[in-house]
Amino acid sequence: MQRLALTKPDGRALTLYARGPLDPAMTAPSPFAAPLGASPHLRWHPLRGEWVTYAAYRQGRTYRPPPQYNPLAPTRDPAHPTEVPAGDWEVAVFDNRFPALAPAFAPGHSPGRAAAQSLWQPSSHAPANAPAYAPANSPASAPAVTGDTTPALPVPTAPADGACEVVVFTQDADGSLGGLPLDRIELLLEVWGDRLLRLGAQPRIHYVLPFENRGPEVGVTLHHPHGQIYAYPVLPPVPARMREVAQEHWRAQGRGPLTDLIAAERHDGRRLLYEGLYAVAFVPACARYPYEAWVAPLRPVGAFNDLAPPERADLARALKTVLLQYDGLWQRPFPYLLAWYPAPTDGVPDPGWHLHAELLPPYRTPDRLKFLAGTELAAGFFAMDVLPEDKAAELRAVEVRL
Repeated sequence: MQRLALTKPDGRALTLYARGPLDPAMTAPSPFAAPLGASPHLRWHPLRGEWVTYAAYRQGRTYRPPPQYNPLAPTRDPAHPTEVPAGDWEVAVFDNRFPALAPAFAPGHSPGRAAAQSLWQPSSHAPANAPAYAPANSPASAPAVTGDTTPALPVPTAPADGACEVVVFTQDADGSLGGLPLDRIELLLEVWGDRLLRLGAQPRIHYVLPFENRGPEVGVTLHHPHGQIYAYPVLPPVPARMREVAQEHWRAQGRGPLTDLIAAERHDGRRLLYEGLYAVAFVPACARYPYEAWVAPLRPVGAFNDLAPPERADLARALKTVLLQYDGLWQRPFPYLLAWYPAPTDGVPDPGWHLHAELLPPYRTPDRLKFLAGTELAAGFFAMDVLPEDKAAELRAVEVRL
């Protein structure tokens, strides 16, 4: 994999990736000449025990522009630059112009460092004057510093000292992740691994989440094939709970819960969508969405860079199979949220972690969406109107050519 790091006129980073050589003369364009000066901040939710990030300037972000103003297409006219240059790159990654998380202005200040043990572990080092519900050993416990723009509120606050990146999958505005050739998907897995390594190496970053939103049904505002990466200064609730469950299972069984689930799904076979030498895809028996699917390597690893080349190739086949099954089900583009769950980067060992992707499509029939309503949003208790076995059978019936 070849990599070329550039800087945009407004100071944001752009990294180009390709399997072949990249022209070092390429430059980084930007539709914006000056920095945005983004300063998002976190506020603590005292009842849920979790952080919420606030970035009001995101209301002005690009929203469904016409095709001729596609900001993710290669720049053709220097007088009207987009976010990426023309050239022989295959995948592009750049800092989001409208980030929900961004590096704190003050040099050296990091909520992540202040939360060295993670928010979800108790500590006796909370400030003496903190409210009774203040998160111990968390970003809110860090002292105010010059340049800290977080407001004074009745709940703890902190700079949202993270990062948000945009990952452009292809130069083809009419393409899709599932429509990419297998070797391009393999390259994308390598790119995700490189971003995870570089972002996670920063002490302030505790978790890195690559994801893709596809389709207006899940809120997509730019239809050019792309994903995003969020790098958090804390361990978010979902991977934090995954860690807790995995550690408990590891202590009891000597292996992770997903490793055991994959073995059980392969033995059962009814919900399998793909089974290769090194990777698997299936509708989990515990699916919370009608067409939910998980994709994982058979060998439990924590990060993309832990995959051997044959494992990465088979993981690409598994992912592409599911995406083609989705689009072939009703013969139309199938919306979904795709999220990868690598191990946290906060330095805590995670022997039971198993890298995997979860795909969450919003449709339950060709013309009906599954809305999250009372029991799901208010109680966090999902209710399903269909059986995973039936939906897996529908997807398996779709003919796929890789």
